[in-house]
Amino acid sequence: MAFLHPALFYRGAEGFLSGTVPFVRDGLSVGEPVAVAVPRHHLRLLRAELGTDVARVRLVDMTEAGRNPGRIIPGVLRAFADEHPGRHVRMIGEPLWAGRSSVEYPACVQHEALINRAFDGRWATVLCPYDAEALGASELADAARTHPWLIDGAGEWCASGEYAPDDVVADYNRELPPPPGAHRYVVAGHDLGGLRRLAAALARQHGLDEDRAEDVVMTVSELASNSVEHGGGAAVILFGFADGQLICQVRDRGRLADPMAGRLPAPLGQERGRGLLLVNQVADLVRVHRGPAGSTVEARFAVSADRV
Repeated sequence: MAFLHPALFYRGAEGFLSGTVPFVRDGLSVGEPVAVAVPRHHLRLLRAELGTDVARVRLVDMTEAGRNPGRIIPGVLRAFADEHPGRHVRMIGEPLWAGRSSVEYPACVQHEALINRAFDGRWATVLCPYDAEALGASELADAARTHPWLIDGAGEWCASGEYAPDDVVADYNRELPPPPGAHRYVVAGHDLGGLRRLAAALARQHGLDEDRAEDVVMTVSELASNSVEHGGGAAVILFGFADGQLICQVRDRGRLADPMAGRLPAPLGQERGRGLLLVNQVADLVRVHRGPAGSTVEARFAVSADRV
């Protein structure tokens, strides 16, 4: 059994379809489970091209399911693979597109690098399309560093001489600046009542509805509790607002050493150790900085109704 993780460099809609449709149909022809997680405009193209075959494919809107790249592995890729134990599964995952922001990009490229760890020893193929017309040279160069195999527009495979996923994870482990106009709150011990009240008030003040305000409260509670338990007994929480997003940062003196933390599905029956996984599920973006003096986890929540 082997895991294959190629990057497909395509140009335009025709190139996208010529690189993905045969991959899907080859899997269907031999009875393999197939899932496709791409932005919604590419889902429309595939639905039209696949015709009746589309009913046999799991289609996922990556602009929603993959809004936060940290939820793609546990919530999309591993979730689908785990539904089919002992079988080879085919998946297409396009986590990076031209509309991604510079704030999101480091999380996207780290996600791509960590797929290789998440599927080590598993029988699966994850094809990752990259728009060679819309993306820049640095994005395409990073794709060559996170994928052991590359596929060109003619469908030719070659091994990537630049493949170095662990270096990518380290390169994008960058310090997170405090959010603009930050409200600062210090937690020492397990009394989180005041933090929860502040989080709820700030969420409502910035226009989040009640459900999203509850997500903010849960996020800071989980992260602060984890800091108290594993990060030296205290945490500093910073709240700010920028680019239409409520930003929550939790800083502590702990070492969040494992980059896979919060990125793998929780085993059945596991009650503890799910905090970062839950945060990845509800936040619109999660970024982590691991440094010698401690760790920072940043969660962002878009305020606009459509959260684009």
